[in-house]
Amino acid sequence: MVKKKVLELANKIGAGITAGLIKVKPTDPEYKILEPVVTDEMAEVALHLEIRKPKRLEEVVAKCKRPADEVEKILLQLAEDGVIKVEKEEGVDTYFLELFVPGVMEYMVANRKNVEKYPIIAECFEEYTRKLGPLVAGNLPVGMGVMRVIPIESAIEGDTRRASYEEISYLLHKHDKFSVADCACRTSMRVKGEGCGHTVEEMCIQLGPAAEYYVRTGKGREITREEAIAICEQAEKEGLMHQIPNLSGPGEALAICNCCGCSCFGLRNTNLFRNPDFSRSNYVVQVDRDKCVACGACVENCPANALTLGENLCTKKPVAPPKEKETPYDTKWGEDKWNPDYRHRQMVDEVGTSPCKSNCPAHIAVQGYIKMASQGRYKEALELIKKENPLPAICGRICPRKCESACTRGDIDEPLAVDEIKKFIAEQDLKAEHRFVPEKMKIRTEKVAVIGAGPAGLSCAYFLAVQGYQVTVFEKEKKLGGMLTLGIPSFRLEKNVVEAEIDVLRELGVEFKTGIEIGKDITLSHLRNVGYKAFYIATGACAGRKLGIEGEEASGVQTGVDFLKAVSLEEDVKLEGEVVVIGGGNVAIDVARTAQRMGAGTVEMYCLEKREEMPALDEEIDEALAEDIVIYNAWGPKRILVEEGRVVGIELKRCLSTLDATGRFNPKYDEKEIKVVKANHILVSVGQSMAWGELLKGSKMVLNPNKTLKSDPLTFQTSEGDVFAGGDAVTGPRFAIDAIALGKQGAISIQRYLQGDNIAIGREREYHELDKENVNFKSYDRVPRQHASHVSGSQSKETFKDLRKTFTEEQVKKETERCLGCGAVVADHYQCVGCGICTTKCKFDAISLVRKYDSSGLPLDEMKPAVIKHAIKRQGRIISKKVKSVFVKKDNQDK
Repeated sequence: MVKKKVLELANKIGAGITAGLIKVKPTDPEYKILEPVVTDEMAEVALHLEIRKPKRLEEVVAKCKRPADEVEKILLQLAEDGVIKVEKEEGVDTYFLELFVPGVMEYMVANRKNVEKYPIIAECFEEYTRKLGPLVAGNLPVGMGVMRVIPIESAIEGDTRRASYEEISYLLHKHDKFSVADCACRTSMRVKGEGCGHTVEEMCIQLGPAAEYYVRTGKGREITREEAIAICEQAEKEGLMHQIPNLSGPGEALAICNCCGCSCFGLRNTNLFRNPDFSRSNYVVQVDRDKCVACGACVENCPANALTLGENLCTKKPVAPPKEKETPYDTKWGEDKWNPDYRHRQMVDEVGTSPCKSNCPAHIAVQGYIKMASQGRYKEALELIKKENPLPAICGRICPRKCESACTRGDIDEPLAVDEIKKFIAEQDLKAEHRFVPEKMKIRTEKVAVIGAGPAGLSCAYFLAVQGYQVTVFEKEKKLGGMLTLGIPSFRLEKNVVEAEIDVLRELGVEFKTGIEIGKDITLSHLRNVGYKAFYIATGACAGRKLGIEGEEASGVQTGVDFLKAVSLEEDVKLEGEVVVIGGGNVAIDVARTAQRMGAGTVEMYCLEKREEMPALDEEIDEALAEDIVIYNAWGPKRILVEEGRVVGIELKRCLSTLDATGRFNPKYDEKEIKVVKANHILVSVGQSMAWGELLKGSKMVLNPNKTLKSDPLTFQTSEGDVFAGGDAVTGPRFAIDAIALGKQGAISIQRYLQGDNIAIGREREYHELDKENVNFKSYDRVPRQHASHVSGSQSKETFKDLRKTFTEEQVKKETERCLGCGAVVADHYQCVGCGICTTKCKFDAISLVRKYDSSGLPLDEMKPAVIKHAIKRQGRIISKKVKSVFVKKDNQDK
């Protein structure tokens, strides 16, 4: 049943913007937001108030003709609910109505108890602002929107034309009373199940009379000016921009909102309705392409989707310039012009960007840290790497170097030695006095359990700890590091390197518990009962695979994974005589080289693949050959020869091909060509598998046919809502950098889950490289690639120490100069709202704000005629453009 007086009140408030030309219906959000908390009796009192015209209690009583104490009680309840505003004038309470936005709807959402009881309040705020978007698109002059962006002050400090109304500091020093409340927009999106992951709690600041109102009615917490400044600085670190309500005139705003582009309803006009004039400041972004290194920090943080990663090279065929951009300035602006998928950020321009960043599984800013290294800014380079990869010293030694394989420089001579440069930079992380330990964003109370201390688990723990969560890593082995420690020999990755990287996590407060197997020693249910709110399963692929052939159970036959683990755990491992390793991947190489060091007389490798098809990296194969390991290609095991229960040899058959016509693994053999090899030990290294133990027992989680854990491919959430997974446990055996990348994504999902936000929105990060076929290489140098000092195989095979050298500083400087600087940021000046967040993220002084407009805004009563005048002129431009296009079309037809 419709509350008639409440509907009348909704129309009166709504008329503050529409002048009563658009009537509010019971199905509209303006009515639905009031209905749960406002009775007709309360509405009847509120109807005697006016918009932004304060009245004292006695004035309202005179109109109501009801007892003063009764009227006052109703007015104060309305104020607490956020329906009206109460302020003191000369020490006396006055009451008035506000606009729906900015005003009533934000106030109502700020009442946490009401929103919890009536979620429709938050939903109506979102619905109302979405309804307004199409109405205002193109019809507002610059600086005349309901909200207005205020640039980050550091971005405009050098501009002598800036005005006081463009400075946050002006507002913060103009007032003496401050409060802070939750972000109303992000609260509403969270209630709708569409929260984006940006901080909701205590992010928006109220000033002066607005602060008094918020504190008095329980909507906000009183803070000092210093706290308000700190909140704004924290918001900037998080990539949030500043906005103010814009209907009171220049410099008269009573609130500072810290907004994101994915949930802010003001910025939604910019992003969804592609109407940045609604919110923009007087500034636009400017990119210095000569300084830009396409690190992507500005792109990732731009709330207006105005920046993308592009290319920065000479091309054979010039890239076609973009078509003239249509804008609402002179174009009818309907749904065909909007961007409904605006929360899915476009990272890369159509032409593509640097291949190194595109092909790195973690999308590390390769070009960026190379530039920093060239300038001697090693610690800053390390910080940049650690934004995506918390284990750079480890990766500098074992990375598969996908960035190098894709490097544009490789089309000139040799790819850039990216990994050697990274290894040099990461050496700092091995020394406590130079180590980079990131600043914690905040301190949180939620406890998270990470199961498995391999690269995925360590990465997830690192990023959660940076966000302030209480993280405990459970590892069933006695040593930390997973396969980094137990599966990669020290001559490739010394254990002090792994320990040094883990020490950073300890400094961040991560707790490690070893020798505990979850499912056997402790269950997930128990951990839930003792306060853990989320879980990350990163148990890896820590078991070896068997061949499934005769004789495999004989003494002397062992999987390569078990062999490496035993050596790493310093168990009593002895080899003698002839050792045969089955397999052709990197792990098989590690097994063979380790066997050489553990006393083997001879070591021979047999693999199905031809030499050029071997999955092992070329450098790994070369190192094995240098250590006198013999590799036989195109042979597969047929059966193991056994005498008295112990292996004596192996029978092999010729492999003709490993893949069938569809590209699937399906080996074909010549059963007639047989080879028998003597062997005292056979180490089988044909892949890795999962060992789940009892971890999943009693849970809803399920395995895929290949025994990996089933999880969402975007969020990595499992069938148990509070359990997420990553690394080899999800993908099957891959490289450490792949696991590290998934560890960060797991941390993002867990953080959103714990905050009650949507874990999927805006998560896609799509990269594609530039067209190298179109690059003109004629103008580039032919400076040869630097190489680290060579270590002879005869020397390296005698020790478990990693004898490989790192670049000297002089080599780093020479090698970094070879970088072609493939990528640069592309700016869309129309889409930019001039917030300046990009300038705070750039470490290369490559991006700045320049003043383009000169709009100071107007008070509400002066703004209305200005908007009407602008809208009329706009309609004239639309008609003129249409007429012109008709004549142009006719001329073309006549020709």
